[in-house]
Amino acid sequence: MPYDLILFDLDDTLFDFAETEKHALHNTFQFFGLPNGLEEYRASYRAISSVIWDDLEQSRITLEELKIERFRRLFTQHELQLDAEQFGELYIENLGKESHLIEGVEEMLAGLSGYRLAVLTNGFTLAQHARVAGSPLRNTFEAIIASEETGFKKPQAEIFAYTFQKLGVTDPSRVLMVGDSLTSDIQGGCNAGIDTCWFNPGGRVNPTAIQPTFEIRSWPEFSLGRQAVKL
Repeated sequence: MPYDLILFDLDDTLFDFAETEKHALHNTFQFFGLPNGLEEYRASYRAISSVIWDDLEQSRITLEELKIERFRRLFTQHELQLDAEQFGELYIENLGKESHLIEGVEEMLAGLSGYRLAVLTNGFTLAQHARVAGSPLRNTFEAIIASEETGFKKPQAEIFAYTFQKLGVTDPSRVLMVGDSLTSDIQGGCNAGIDTCWFNPGGRVNPTAIQPTFEIRSWPEFSLGRQAVKL
């Protein structure tokens, strides 16, 4: 079945989030008087953040709580006398200033001129909009839908229902969800009853029961190997 609308995840799908995080964390630590904070605390932060984002997917925490809780845990672990709420707010602001595309993304999207394209991301509305606006992708998508604005998040089917209503989708069978996360993007697409494409550049083994419709390892594979993806 050919598709009319392709939904893309943002972080680690179109944008290099590790690079984004590195710069945003460094700039935030520097503002709070810790110029070596990135080197000293990034490993701890990433471990905490991974747990927190999993809690979000499983509805054990809200996005607003996530913004503060990850830094509260970090500062408690390292006995840092910093305000987690202020730090979290500035970090989100700094995230919005970072736009680092994954190799091949710009060329891939340029080749999809015959399709409706939109972003569906678990994240903060202002930061995600700012990052796209500050990138070469600024005029690419008809909508950028962040979980913060919807009250739901991937993998919940409700965020897809919100997206379909906003974009006037009447036939979900003609929608494809593309993303790097099995538990968020691919499971979400499955929950919404739409086809999915797993962006898996590292060639990770899928240890779950979640089965994407397609799997690709690079963006040229997606844009040039359309027969495999059946666009």
